[in-house]
Amino acid sequence: MPSLVTAPEAVPAEAVAPLTRGLAVLRALSEAGGTLSLSGLQRATALARSSVDRAAGTLAVMDYVRLEGRQVALTPRLMELGNAYLDALRLPELLRERADRLADDLDESVSLAVPDGDAIRFIHQATRRRAMALSFRIGDRLPAERTAPGPLFAAGWSPGQWTAWRSRQADDPYADAFPFLPHRPGPPERDFRDRAAAARTDGWVLDDQLIEPGLVALAVPLPLPAGSTPCALSVVSHTSRHSAAALRARLLPRLRAAAGEMAEHVARAPDRPPVPAGGSLASWTTASKQDRGPLFVESLARGLTVVTAFDGQGPLTLSAVAELTGLSRATARRALITLAHLGYVATEGRAHRLTPRVLDLGYPLLAGTTLAQLAEPHLRRLSGQVGESASLAVLDDTTVQYTARAATRRIMNVNLTVGTRLPAYATSLGRVLLADLPPAERTARLARIEPAALTPRTLTRRSDLEAALAATAAAGYCLVDGELEAGLRSLAVPVRDRAGRAVAACNVALHSGSRTLDECREEILPRMRDAVGLIEEDLHTAERFVRVAPA
Repeated sequence: MPSLVTAPEAVPAEAVAPLTRGLAVLRALSEAGGTLSLSGLQRATALARSSVDRAAGTLAVMDYVRLEGRQVALTPRLMELGNAYLDALRLPELLRERADRLADDLDESVSLAVPDGDAIRFIHQATRRRAMALSFRIGDRLPAERTAPGPLFAAGWSPGQWTAWRSRQADDPYADAFPFLPHRPGPPERDFRDRAAAARTDGWVLDDQLIEPGLVALAVPLPLPAGSTPCALSVVSHTSRHSAAALRARLLPRLRAAAGEMAEHVARAPDRPPVPAGGSLASWTTASKQDRGPLFVESLARGLTVVTAFDGQGPLTLSAVAELTGLSRATARRALITLAHLGYVATEGRAHRLTPRVLDLGYPLLAGTTLAQLAEPHLRRLSGQVGESASLAVLDDTTVQYTARAATRRIMNVNLTVGTRLPAYATSLGRVLLADLPPAERTARLARIEPAALTPRTLTRRSDLEAALAATAAAGYCLVDGELEAGLRSLAVPVRDRAGRAVAACNVALHSGSRTLDECREEILPRMRDAVGLIEEDLHTAERFVRVAPA
């Protein structure tokens, strides 16, 4: 594998070497599927082992990676870098609801894409749930010549951009750098140029199975104001549903109308507020340097903090970056020079903006993370802290279904597995989730429940269940003692999404002889709340521009 660190002679004199090395580590992990050993990272980056150790340690302090023995794994918190790009772009925030409605209306998958050099990059996906479903994710990059949006963007390429595309074609004729694509040569240059010329004239493009056999797509540009980032709206289907010609005949007018409405909505959006004064995004790095000692690389942490400064902002001047981060102008300038050299920042006059390449830092990989996967490391840590099994479950009508679990190895253990379903009314998990429902929905679900006395302690009267749910809602947790099974005690806390809805619940289950009820509240509950707080932080980062599936 070629080195992921730029050759020294190509690096600007003012570039920050630790930032370059840290980004190389993140790219290597992203290209390896999210996990590598420390020795594997050393081989992938061609860095010294000490540099890998320091970069990984610093990224772990930032919660961008997780260290488990000699293994290094990306964490959902890393998505805040990609979120900064997507938020600064604004298009996903402004258009995703309209794209989702269009997908529902057409009953086909709908995508939003922007140009990224000689490729396209997806910034939103609204896919259909079918047996043959699209596996594209937000942040995925595809070669322009094999897509529907690509010719729309290529229609405006300069001679230099065509030269860069031609060079990539010569170096990688089978597009092996794009792992989603089948191993086959792309269309010849003449065909791609013809498609780009037609796109310039027609204002639409068809992809007739260029990405993959059976896949067809139709794309139109959004008529955004001059100077805006170009964006294409596309609808994707399968030849089992439409031929390419039929897709165009049926959907082109509706796609054009939707693109026009989207562009109008973007034009009407209010400007962003001015950069706030007195920013201090990077102030924590100095304290961490003092706390963590020589293995913490402050310049790496500061450089990545510069990326997050663009979140909620448009293009930024050097002064604005320094203001937002609390860094000196000299430090902010060196970070921007490094990021620009590596392609993560583009500079136009005095203004700097993030580029789609930021999404290469694990975003597509992490965009597919489920809530269960996100919660697993936190459940393992919680289980180790309290010495009991910890689980995550979701509400499915009148039952709860376990989606993640960290079990202890003990002679007497709570014997449950992922996929297990239990009656919601008799479990702490179920009561936490039922208690969070809107009153009308909670009443409707309770009406569908026929409570059975699973033990002598099981609540079966409707009034008692309603009182228990009211107490749970007021307390923010639920402790159930011996209602599901004699001797089984369970404590649960809700897991809330960005909107404050309880989308899952975390619990610790134990034998009643292990701890008293008071000990459960005093020893387990605070640790559970800490663990759930970490799960929610990761969830809120991950779901900002991505739908996080429960399992």
